Amino acid sequence: MTHHTADYFRAHGEIVAASLETLAPVAEAAGRALVASLSAGGKVLCFGNGGSSSQASHMAGELTGRFKNMRMPLPALSLSADAGTVTCISNDFGYEAVFERQIEAFAQKGDVALALTTSGKSPNVVRGLKAAKARGAVTIALTGKDGMVGADADHVLCVPSDVTAHIQEVHLMLLHLWCTEIDRAFGSD
Repeated sequence: MTHHTADYFRAHGEIVAASLETLAPVAEAAGRALVASLSAGGKVLCFGNGGSSSQASHMAGELTGRFKNMRMPLPALSLSADAGTVTCISNDFGYEAVFERQIEAFAQKGDVALALTTSGKSPNVVRGLKAAKARGAVTIALTGKDGMVGADADHVLCVPSDVTAHIQEVHLMLLHLWCTEIDRAFGSD
């Protein structure tokens, strides 16, 4: 094993351990908010850019498909998955409006807007969160150590790192934690 491999795994472990200490209470509260929204007939609107976009799509797929256990499909959308919508909005309103416009179209009071941004300052994510709050949605933001810049969310989970890869690794762990809680809440077929 090379030093690089060992160093990477060690750094990952340190970030995971630090995240557990700082994020556990807010992660549990956000998980309860997701279950409460879905139990009341709400939907989850997931969004982010780049790797965070892929994770948003992954979360939506886990909810509408399944995670581990067989259960009813749950309403979730990835706001970057539809290329026609993304390019239409970007062309007509600018890329900064790509999530905001979709939130304005789809979000209702009691839904959850789940934003992923490793930097915490992506303009389109910030605008999407603001639009979600204005529509009465519960807002959850997964970020890096700097938190949200220019927006706020009901639940902000700041991974204590500035390394994008490690932030995304912890984001995926949080998404899977919530999927486990949702599976438990909705039982299995």
